[in-house]
Amino acid sequence: MRATLLMALLTLAPMPRVPALWLGRLDPTQLLGPWYVLAVASREKDFALEKDVKGIEGVLVTLTPGNRLRLQASRHRLDGCSRQDMELVRQTSGWVFENPSHGVLEYRVLGTNFRDFAVVFTQLEFGDEAFNTVELYSRTETASHEALRLFSKWSNGLGFLAQQQAQLQKDVTCAQKLLQVGPC
Repeated sequence: MRATLLMALLTLAPMPRVPALWLGRLDPTQLLGPWYVLAVASREKDFALEKDVKGIEGVLVTLTPGNRLRLQASRHRLDGCSRQDMELVRQTSGWVFENPSHGVLEYRVLGTNFRDFAVVFTQLEFGDEAFNTVELYSRTETASHEALRLFSKWSNGLGFLAQQQAQLQKDVTCAQKLLQVGPC
């Protein structure tokens, strides 16, 4: 099983449009609530230039009555905080969500302890740029060693280079603008 997983990860790494591997089952209600985004791995073309100035981001996850995953995010950009609201529709297989009209081809949880952290994979396409990201969600402003280890394992396993990975700056200004709550 371990050899099969490693082979699957290695074959996925160089191909940007291949879906990430998901092991186990996820009840999306376990993902609900406020999260801090503490680390990001991204193949977005300008990520390496901006990664050193990005502060911790906030994400509020809710489930709509129609079983759509609603994401409200406060992201740190070079020109300040930006807010994004989006609903994702569940794909037919597994707990994978999408919203192609907003550039989200795939959104799924790769690993989680269902309480403190989640490692989230997103496949995106904006205009002629297609890329993917791995993000470390945490219920607190500081990640546990277990969370950082799992984030690193997935990022490296999916072929992200060191310059494509970053722990975000300790600035929680953007996150708190959205979350306005203490840790769960």
